Amino acid sequence: MVWLRSAWRMRCSRQAVSMTRIERAGAQQQVRHTGSASLPPELAMPADSLRKTDLRVYRPMTETIRTFLNPAHFFTLLKAHGTSFFTGVPDSLLKDMCAYITENMPAENHVIAANEGTALAIAAGNYLATGKIACVYLQNSGLGNTVNPLLSMCSQKVYAIPALLIIGWRGEPGKKDEPQHLLQGALTPSMLQEMGVPYEILPDYAEGAFEVIQKAYAYMEAEKAPFALLVKKQTFEKYKMTAETPAFSGDNMLHREEILEEVIDRFPTEPIVTTTGFTSREMFELRVQKGQSHAQDFLTVGSMGHCSSIALGVALAKRKQSEQSVLCIDGDGAALMHMGSLATIGKCGLPNFKHILINNAIHDSVGGQPTGSDKLDFPSIARACGYKHSRRAISASEVKEALQELRELPGPYFLEIQALPGARADLGRPTTSTYQNKDAFMKLLGG
Repeated sequence: MVWLRSAWRMRCSRQAVSMTRIERAGAQQQVRHTGSASLPPELAMPADSLRKTDLRVYRPMTETIRTFLNPAHFFTLLKAHGTSFFTGVPDSLLKDMCAYITENMPAENHVIAANEGTALAIAAGNYLATGKIACVYLQNSGLGNTVNPLLSMCSQKVYAIPALLIIGWRGEPGKKDEPQHLLQGALTPSMLQEMGVPYEILPDYAEGAFEVIQKAYAYMEAEKAPFALLVKKQTFEKYKMTAETPAFSGDNMLHREEILEEVIDRFPTEPIVTTTGFTSREMFELRVQKGQSHAQDFLTVGSMGHCSSIALGVALAKRKQSEQSVLCIDGDGAALMHMGSLATIGKCGLPNFKHILINNAIHDSVGGQPTGSDKLDFPSIARACGYKHSRRAISASEVKEALQELRELPGPYFLEIQALPGARADLGRPTTSTYQNKDAFMKLLGG
């Protein structure tokens, strides 16, 4: 009966039954004389438990619990090694880290750059002035923009300038991603190796991050050369910035998707080249909602900053058909990335080139970090670059009027439309392939 009493006690403990010592003694006496069948229902033991009780206790399988790296902890590790200057171009995989830096660094120690090569040059200048290693963050799709300053300036064989590169690894092999990221993701490690930039994958837990960062700084300090940390999807713990007042606001202003709807209503047959990010995704869904063909649109899903040059190439080929305009729908972050294209467009002076810049002053599709474009006079810049006409529209009524003028006047015409930030939570992605998009667009153009 000893084993029965022991089993019964364990059963009671597991069921968290609250009993006094007297009640327990009474229950034990009852078991001795009558067995468990006469116990109250809440204390009765199943027959299986009477036959065999497994006394083993299974520990929680903590190794299966997902871990995330705290952005504040990561930031503290970098500061401990003397890094106090940050610059780069925002990326969706780094948005939590970027949000923390934006909110916790003074403006003079954090610069959101126009492109990744510019960011690396800024970091190099900071090192020359302070002797401290700066941090440059970017998406791996922007790695190409860093090639020139990496190889012709920071290299050990040139100026030997160290910099810590934090690279969001889009298109990581074995992970689902968009087509524009897959090849870049597969080649990212080998690109770094070919450029002589050592790298490590940033662990998603504090102890691992500490070891990798120790290794990175030991190399940069000894070799006076850049070191890269590759950041996989969902490495960082979530960090939400304190809500800020949008650069643009007003009841009579439009969101980007509403502006796109106005554009396609006024340009029903013209070929359109849309910039990367939410713009192309919204254009695709608008065509679906309206039951229209996608052939009219070239959706620039990659190559950020190059959609105006793509549109220029189309307009040059179609310049003899000047009665049909070629539209470029740009974004402020993309336009800033390769702003020199405005001078090229102005120099070409094509009457069939129409350039619409939707400016919401943020990097909308990668976390909403500010671009600084709310302080720029884009129409004046366009005129200085040789555009024949330029103007700005803010309210819904101004947008309608400006689009009509854009349609009627010859180009090159630059129209900046200031917009409210944000996109629909249920915004999808194109369901046709990039090949289908290209082939349909070429067929429309007769290419």
